[in-house]
Amino acid sequence: MHAFDVLGDPVRRRILELLAQGEQSAGVLTAAIQDEFSITQPAVSQHLKVLRDNGFTTVRPDGQRRMYAVDPTALHDVDEWLSNFRRFWTPRLDALSTEIARGKRQRRPDPRDDH
Repeated sequence: MHAFDVLGDPVRRRILELLAQGEQSAGVLTAAIQDEFSITQPAVSQHLKVLRDNGFTTVRPDGQRRMYAVDPTALHDVDEWLSNFRRFWTPRLDALSTEIARGKRQRRPDPRDDH
């Protein structure tokens, strides 16, 4: 499955967003996803399996729990693909940074005005 096919599903994207905050148990992830998307526990498990099988997450046993974490491997592939398109937004972000810096310089009070 292509990375964007995996990420095209809003449930899987949300799971990755939750995992970006740090490692979490399957139970915690399932509860959060069930609350947000009203899907069954087996459906959440299937989404976790797709993420794991496609290199987006890792899982490790912790007693009775399964702990999930982001695996950056597949995200590197996505980042590499996106690198072809960065030229479209990077100059605009650079220009924005310049304008922000310019605005900060203009707002700075002149220390000579304090006297």
